[in-house]
Amino acid sequence: MKEKIKTKHLHIAIIILGIIFISIPIFHENLWFDESYTVGIASKSFQDIWKIGSSDVHPVLYYWILHIFYLMFGSNIYIYRLISMIPVAILSVLGYTHIKREFGEKVGFLFSFLVLFLPINLVYAGEIRMYTWAMLFVSLMTIYAYRIYRQVSSNQETDKKKIKNWILFTIFSLASCYTHYYGLATAGIVNVILFIYLIVKVIKNNKENKENKIFGIDLKCFIIAAVMQILLYLPWFLVAVVNQLKGLSNGFWIPKPSPEIFLQIYIFQFTGVLDVQFVSKTIAIIFASIISTYTIYCLANAIIAKVKGKDEISNKSGILAISIYFLVMFSILIISIKKPILYARYFLNLTGLFIFFLAFFIAKGGKKILTIAIGTIIVVMSIAINCSLINMNYDISNPKPLEYIEKDLKEGDMILFDNRGSGFVISMQLIDVPNCFYDKEQWHVEEAYKAFGKDMLTINDLEPLKDYKGRIWLVSSDNYWLYDEFADTFGEENIEIIKQDSFEIKYHGYKYTISLVEKKW
Repeated sequence: MKEKIKTKHLHIAIIILGIIFISIPIFHENLWFDESYTVGIASKSFQDIWKIGSSDVHPVLYYWILHIFYLMFGSNIYIYRLISMIPVAILSVLGYTHIKREFGEKVGFLFSFLVLFLPINLVYAGEIRMYTWAMLFVSLMTIYAYRIYRQVSSNQETDKKKIKNWILFTIFSLASCYTHYYGLATAGIVNVILFIYLIVKVIKNNKENKENKIFGIDLKCFIIAAVMQILLYLPWFLVAVVNQLKGLSNGFWIPKPSPEIFLQIYIFQFTGVLDVQFVSKTIAIIFASIISTYTIYCLANAIIAKVKGKDEISNKSGILAISIYFLVMFSILIISIKKPILYARYFLNLTGLFIFFLAFFIAKGGKKILTIAIGTIIVVMSIAINCSLINMNYDISNPKPLEYIEKDLKEGDMILFDNRGSGFVISMQLIDVPNCFYDKEQWHVEEAYKAFGKDMLTINDLEPLKDYKGRIWLVSSDNYWLYDEFADTFGEENIEIIKQDSFEIKYHGYKYTISLVEKKW
């Protein structure tokens, strides 16, 4: 009893310390392009979010969640970041509740520890994006799918209490679909696996005992759950998915599958390093290799122990978790041959499954001293990355572009920006200032980009501004090309430069070139 109390208290302490640890870098108001889009669309109505989101590349459930908080607190960057941290905190608590109950104290403890201290979740706990929510929903979906599997495999009769597992499985499966398309892919694969398992059990049961209708009831529950998921997802599929798949055919920013992308996915799943390099690529590879090598060693030990009869507990759960991960990857790879959608960041949807795989086999086949050593390495790496995050997020250079504009901003001013991310960020930090998006590269994203700014005007050339008179802030990140083109189009004699400056900030390495001009004719 004394030992159990110590383990229990240590588990709770890890959760509390871990939540504090991942929260340290999130209290700032900086934005990068994707976050600025989220902030913009969250301020729209539920109906407009559906309409605008149907032209974007992600489903809308996360944006609806943010909109609820927008209605309560307004457009508050701190609140939005806390909302991204909450799913990570909940997932760590699931290690203490659901995972520990199903798989034992060691697995539960390691699961909570890895959720909070594996750098990938640290990096994204404060991102104003949907990924942590997608990870939570996918994890909960698979937890309740496992509970259904367990009740079926142990010949438990499906009573009212167990119907709850079907209801929760259906809810979280649908939530996964409405949060991210990798969540949709995962939900589809999990539903198919569960369906095949139930069919096999029904066939086998009918051969052995035709009077037993337990499995037939579960199959009916699955059919009801599947029909409900299809019917409730059908409106989004008809409105958005077909249209978005057509838009993805250009693949203008996601490259075609290559060995480099798979290396990115491998490194990313352990470190969260992708767009921003918090550690060198060499260190990231070494770190990922150490953990993966130890996990494979633990997996081999667990399999050997099972073969020799030294372990009565099945390895199926851990193997199934990583199998689902690779099945999703393979499915996305097949699609990406024609429409590139294989992208490292999107695998955050599956990080809960990946972490469970690590925790399950390290708990089963690991050696105490080696596990402690691996845990220490993980903590050291997380501290190093957290220090980099803190330096990036709280650097004194970050607010300077906004301060530069706000210092001389007047009523009636307009912001003109190009296809680079910096202009979108400014437009969302000054949400009440009229703005114009110069889509010179013709991305054809007018409907989706209605999320940005106040009554944003989208133009493909500067001609629509021919009759405009007044002050314009020209914002780009590539030298002063936007000003140069503006002057060439309307003549330098018709434009007065009031001030001009450039900035390079730490947050995501963004650059800003800002020119305040007044167009007289």
